[in-house]
Amino acid sequence: MSLVPMTELLKKAQQGHYAVGAFNCNNMEIVQAIVAAAEAEKSPVIIQASQGAIKYAGIEYISTLTQLAAEKASVPVALHLDHGTSFAQVVQCVRNGFSSVMIDGSKLPLEENIALTNKVIEVAHSIGVSVEAELGKIGGTEDDISVSERDTLFTDPSDAERFVREAKVDALAIAIGTAHGQYKGVPKLDFERLKEIRKRVDTPIVLHGSSGVPEEAIREAISLGVCKVNIDTNIREAFVAAARQVMEQNPNEIDPRKMLGPAREATIAIIRGKIQIFGSSGKA
Repeated sequence: MSLVPMTELLKKAQQGHYAVGAFNCNNMEIVQAIVAAAEAEKSPVIIQASQGAIKYAGIEYISTLTQLAAEKASVPVALHLDHGTSFAQVVQCVRNGFSSVMIDGSKLPLEENIALTNKVIEVAHSIGVSVEAELGKIGGTEDDISVSERDTLFTDPSDAERFVREAKVDALAIAIGTAHGQYKGVPKLDFERLKEIRKRVDTPIVLHGSSGVPEEAIREAISLGVCKVNIDTNIREAFVAAARQVMEQNPNEIDPRKMLGPAREATIAIIRGKIQIFGSSGKA
């Protein structure tokens, strides 16, 4: 099947009280692994491209690889821009076939974030492309986007209510204690804040920086209304660890397929585990 809008997946997730996994890709093997894992679990899936992925692989390669994977898949697949930084970049992704985009105006004042988001919505919704926005700052580093711990701000529930009232986004990423990258300790999520936001906002809620969050915390967040869970760091860890093991065991190996093949299999395994936690197995 062809790529589907993210909205289609998240509406069903919200109704079914589960979450759809959004997994970041950087190369062909990871794209293949994401779709293979979704196929094995019979789960809908979102493939994401971050700033770093676009810079490394090129937007045309990512789009073409994902569209081919989606066409061959029996499960619904969305292609999503993760943390879009500008209106121009969003337009570029839309032109290259992305079925969903995120505009990250979280560093802007609330009014400016709303205005930028509405500008993106006007273009994206006119051709059926979903839009995610972010309110509040999520700590850590996501490729070229970094927020220091002292500047991390949790999402204000009243701001969230106003945001979705004035900008009709398809999904809203909120800050409740997660962080991008590897955690220094065990993250503690602000579930009371999530409950209050859920009371005020009916828009599907997104949890960024979910690698390293304990399984029970992820399940709790989903039970309280999170419909999309982003995973990147765990994928990198599994992929690199498997490739490194081959190189350490066979230092004279020169066939990249002997390294990337096991890395792809390790990635499939980690993604299948996440899908099971998110509750989307069998929901395709």
